[in-house]
Amino acid sequence: MDLRRPPRSTSGGVEPKIRQVGFVTPDVSGPSELPAVAAAAALQPGPADGSPPASDLSPVMIPPPRHADHLSPGSPPASEAILASSAPQPSSMRFDAASELGDDDSRSMAPSAGELETNKGDLADTQNEGAPVSISQKQKPSKAERRAIQEAQRAAKAAAKEAGLSGKSTGAPSGANPAVSKQAKSAKASQKKDVPPAVGLHYLSGEVSGGNGRCIAMLLSFREAIKDYSTPPNKTLSRDLTAKISSYVSFFIECRPLSISMGNAIRFLKNRIAKLPLTLSESEAKASLQSDIDRFINEKIVVADQVIVSHAITKVRDGDVLLTYGSSSVVEMILDHAHKLGRKFRVIVVDSRPKLEGQGLLRRLVAKGINCTYTHINAVSYIMHEVTRVFLGASSILSNGTVYSRVGTASVAMVAHALGIPVLVCCEAYKFHERVQLDSICANELGDPDVISKVPGRADLDHLKNWTDKENLQLLNLTYDATPSDYVSMIITDYGMLPPTSVPVIVREYRKEQLWV
Repeated sequence: MDLRRPPRSTSGGVEPKIRQVGFVTPDVSGPSELPAVAAAAALQPGPADGSPPASDLSPVMIPPPRHADHLSPGSPPASEAILASSAPQPSSMRFDAASELGDDDSRSMAPSAGELETNKGDLADTQNEGAPVSISQKQKPSKAERRAIQEAQRAAKAAAKEAGLSGKSTGAPSGANPAVSKQAKSAKASQKKDVPPAVGLHYLSGEVSGGNGRCIAMLLSFREAIKDYSTPPNKTLSRDLTAKISSYVSFFIECRPLSISMGNAIRFLKNRIAKLPLTLSESEAKASLQSDIDRFINEKIVVADQVIVSHAITKVRDGDVLLTYGSSSVVEMILDHAHKLGRKFRVIVVDSRPKLEGQGLLRRLVAKGINCTYTHINAVSYIMHEVTRVFLGASSILSNGTVYSRVGTASVAMVAHALGIPVLVCCEAYKFHERVQLDSICANELGDPDVISKVPGRADLDHLKNWTDKENLQLLNLTYDATPSDYVSMIITDYGMLPPTSVPVIVREYRKEQLWV
């Protein structure tokens, strides 16, 4: 017989007074207080293991003791203590156990503040193991703040890169020698000015104008830059030269926005640079690119103009009155060639402010002995009754047949169409573009507004002298306009004479042949 097991009472169960502790409030006065305290101590978890009551534990899974150091040296193992606590005991035994616990066991039943904080931390860690990680609710920065952060990061990165480069070149920190940084900046500035600056200045001053003239000047400057180019160490020719061409283009754009023909020529050159074989040496690659530029100028501009002249001359007859607007190089070539062939005709040059390009054309035609008449665009409706054909130039032909040319072209074409006069537009095929444009506002080049506020030779007409001081006044000086295809009778190109509806065919054929990209 196990001596640790207490003897049962004669009734075969626990004494009734002990069994009614949880349901009947004991009498506070008298000796019944001690059995009540003993019963309360027996119902609470044991101090040795700190585990839940035995009724809440499964008989299969018995947890190990958590605080083994609280056990006294003579106490039984945890499993025996749990089995013993599950059996009912007499009140005397329970009272003795409660009295033997003393102050140490009462501290284990009511943990201190430090233990509570430790248990809370353990509980939080246990709960966080199974729960998803919470994202801190930080206020999102505004768009301006994000942009400021990005700019600061870029500036710091650029400063660090420049400091690293200067440190490598001198072998010392960049702050030790400020002259080195100045030399690096001057070297960068000189790299941007490798292109002859006169070309951009000519664009800005207007000395070089017209789609063909600007494109030829740009390609010749590229040719000179490629001729003087040398590939830096640890770099490839195709990538570095493309980057340099892009920097040159940025320089030209700062002087004046690019025309559509110039954009097509730039894409042609970049495509040729990208397709250079890797087996070519640097000198061979440079010679190939210079040859491509010369071939582009010769085939797409010079020879194309000659082909256009050969087609257009068939439309000039004796006794014709030909009207042209502004100054177009290919139209001038047509009139010159017709005069050399002995055709008898008269030319009406229509001009407009502020550029007055028609005056230069008029001066050259009169010098060649051609009979001319000069007027401004405000009298075009009056002079149009005498005209038999209208010859116009173009800056570009869009894929929907719209003619993109100098401002005022649409007005001339509209008046001619209203009077039933054929309008012939002369344009090289390299100026064709796949873009579609329905008006002149969505994309255009803005000229200097001060130019239209003054009248040359009339100082008394100063009504717009201080127009910048007026907040409710704005001057609009457009450079180009869009002429709808309905006002165009025929487009004369180096591919022949075709209606405006056939422009997409020319664009598609150029894409197939990869003549320009």
